[in-house]
Amino acid sequence: MTEFDLPKQLALFIISTILAGLTIRLAIPLAHISGILDRPGEHKQHKHLTPFVGGTGIFVSLLAALPLLGYLYPEQSVKWLGLGISSSIIFIMGLIDDIIYLHFKTRLVIQALSALIIVLVSEVILIDIGNLPFGEILALPGIAATFTIFAIIGSINAFNMIDGIDGLSGSVSLTSLLLLGIVALATGHQSSLIIIIALIGGVVGFLFFNLRRPLQPRAKVFLGDNGSMLLGLLITWLLIDLSQGSSRAMTPVTALWLFSVPLMDTISIMLRRIWQHKSPFKPDRNHFHHILLDVGYRVNDAVFTITSVQLLFGLTGLAGLYLGIHEQVMLLAFLALFFGYFYLTLYPWHLITALRYLHTFRGLIPTESRGFFLGSYTAEEAKNIVHMISQELRPSLDSLIHVIKNKTSANDTEKYAVIVNIRLLDTDTKTMKNEIGSFIASAQKHINERCHIQLRPFIERNPQNDRRKLSERDNSYGGRRLADSRKDNQKLLIFEAIYDQDSIAKQNSTDNQPNKENS
Repeated sequence: MTEFDLPKQLALFIISTILAGLTIRLAIPLAHISGILDRPGEHKQHKHLTPFVGGTGIFVSLLAALPLLGYLYPEQSVKWLGLGISSSIIFIMGLIDDIIYLHFKTRLVIQALSALIIVLVSEVILIDIGNLPFGEILALPGIAATFTIFAIIGSINAFNMIDGIDGLSGSVSLTSLLLLGIVALATGHQSSLIIIIALIGGVVGFLFFNLRRPLQPRAKVFLGDNGSMLLGLLITWLLIDLSQGSSRAMTPVTALWLFSVPLMDTISIMLRRIWQHKSPFKPDRNHFHHILLDVGYRVNDAVFTITSVQLLFGLTGLAGLYLGIHEQVMLLAFLALFFGYFYLTLYPWHLITALRYLHTFRGLIPTESRGFFLGSYTAEEAKNIVHMISQELRPSLDSLIHVIKNKTSANDTEKYAVIVNIRLLDTDTKTMKNEIGSFIASAQKHINERCHIQLRPFIERNPQNDRRKLSERDNSYGGRRLADSRKDNQKLLIFEAIYDQDSIAKQNSTDNQPNKENS
């Protein structure tokens, strides 16, 4: 076996990056010709036809590593053959799914077949889950193969489900791969290190086309199911391979920490859908990255925040590993974080408030928005108005409806104002402004005709231009008027309702209640 030293590692990274970049660049025009494109609509954020060819760069980087593995480790040639076959199956299935949208049951069967090849051919199996009970290794006799197949299928879909905004899946994958690289390098697992370096090069080549930057305001390509599922498979392979056997590089609990964000987000979103009596496989806008966007984070800010969380959790897992903290303690800590994450996403208004403070503290610029508000109404009137406004909103507009409790005296009936914010995406701002202006004009006409309600534009108020605060020497705007002015620290009771257009249309046939209301 030839030693795989630093110059060779660097050469592999450069070659993988260049191959991935060139492959994706050549695949872009072919995708437009063949129709391998993501089209705007439904829960998607983008407004352009975008090629689904990011996975080709990841796949080519893997193909660059497999011959090297066969040359350096010929005694494990069957293992690399199994990896190549299972990866090819997932890549081809994902590519077909990107074109014709396979049913989720079909995807699960093919994913199970790919996982079975990993178990039977490559013999990469979850034999045990570590020293959890009483300091002894908890083996999985009789169910190891089945447990591994389910774990691989779940991980594949976890990575697929977080692939929601430009740069997110690639950045989270890159973070996990870098942390896995540290583990493999520290323990001398050279074969795993070759796969990791090649994949890092592939992901970097992909992110060049996918991350937003000054000269690239939107993604030129998407990872697609072919890329996200392939990355999920390969990272799961590495997590299992490095955490099993007598010469394991890390504990199984550490693997959970290195996979934390995709795992937590996927399990939380599926549990929440089941809790709300919905299909766990139906897409929606309740992922963590959607919450960040609704708060006002720009796409790159959301990617940076989630990637930072993934890095923090991963480093925590490595710290526990290298400091010798017991696996039971690390597992309990992970479960505590998961249940906290699940609670915050199940009741997101607490999280939204904290994220807004964090957004302001970091000095980030919120995504630009436009909107309007409607005066002062009782709770029942406000609920009916919200329902009516939600029916007027166009599916192409990314909107957030607020119901704010007005300040009242002890003897007054509680009154609420309804505010509609429409978020402008980072791209096509001019087009979106024109569309929003047209919508507001139409809504003003229809709502006035139906309910005799006048809409008022929701404009940003600059305290420096407030005449009531310009000068305390001016009696016209001082004294009583200044005392009546809204306090900067006034506390308001806020209800936020985020509406899904498809659900509204379906629900209108059964009742007059809003689709979803967080209060």
